[in-house]
Amino acid sequence: MKIGIIDADLLERRNHRFPNLAAMKISGYYKEKGNSVALLFDYETISDFDRVYISKVFSGTGGTGKLTEEILKRPNVFYGGTGFFYDQAQPLSDEIEHQMPDYHLYDRWLEKQKTKNVSANSLKFYQDYSIGFLTRGCFRHCPFCVNKNSSRSVPASPLEEFMDSEKKKLCFLDDNFLACSEWERILESVLNSGKPFQFKQGLDIRIITRKQIKMLFAGKILEDTYFAFDDIKDAEVIENKLELLRSTVENPKARIKAYVLCGYDRTGKWNINFWLNDIEDCFRRIQILIKYRCLPYLMRYQAYQQSPFRGIYINLARWCNQPAIFAKKSFHEFCAEHKPESATNRYYVEFLKEYPYMEKWFHIKLKGQ
Repeated sequence: MKIGIIDADLLERRNHRFPNLAAMKISGYYKEKGNSVALLFDYETISDFDRVYISKVFSGTGGTGKLTEEILKRPNVFYGGTGFFYDQAQPLSDEIEHQMPDYHLYDRWLEKQKTKNVSANSLKFYQDYSIGFLTRGCFRHCPFCVNKNSSRSVPASPLEEFMDSEKKKLCFLDDNFLACSEWERILESVLNSGKPFQFKQGLDIRIITRKQIKMLFAGKILEDTYFAFDDIKDAEVIENKLELLRSTVENPKARIKAYVLCGYDRTGKWNINFWLNDIEDCFRRIQILIKYRCLPYLMRYQAYQQSPFRGIYINLARWCNQPAIFAKKSFHEFCAEHKPESATNRYYVEFLKEYPYMEKWFHIKLKGQ
């Protein structure tokens, strides 16, 4: 059979820089059975294939793709992923789920990127990493998460199931690795591989123990270690755990980052008071992270686009999510350095004029802390 695979995020999202694991597993499964497999770069040639699998992780698009209902209804098209079904997405069949990913699926696309002089760093997850889930699931039931229907973290795939000997690094997509009762045995297999690794989705710092910290940082953990700080109500426990982390990790170069969720209203109201409190809560969390030399990475819930302060959220993300800028400048300095007629400066000036009490937050700074 002729199998076509479409990574919808690659076509629909601007600057998408992460391979689709399900697509690579589907490709590996069919190639192993002797079928012809091709990654498609548009929707025009779907009729040329016996089967076409469309996988999508993200629900937002914003690109120039042309994925329509008519395409999805074609008899040779099969589609799935959280981008289509969010928390109701069906898992892959067991035989495909436990298939070695086809890390060569993106080879032709990579060659095109290289001719465009795309930086190697932007392509690193396609070229340098073995990618997979050591565990699946989480017990938190966070309402904004695709895992909100999950109840616990359990072992998923043994490392050797998705580790390519030619790939120098490991990337894990686990939902809540530290919550798995078998974390120690699994982490031991990672350490024994001798390869540098990272948990891309972040680790649950609220439950981390000294033993887990020591084991994690005993390995070749990559320079960026991600945790999450989603709710200011967790401030006390997160401060305690950051203190534990900093007193336990011996490597002074270890760079700790935290995802900072914003724009999500747990009451479902999204009124003016929510938006103002949410922005102030972002700064409160950022200030705590600064105290422990931890870099924030702003994660904007899609509702922020309907906020009357959309521009402030954009400015915040541009400030926080560029470490070289965040390390040297306060939010005020970042916004003020732009020309008066720029959108960045205008968002800042107009917001501050309307809500001057917020200014106290705009001068917090990592440098010198």
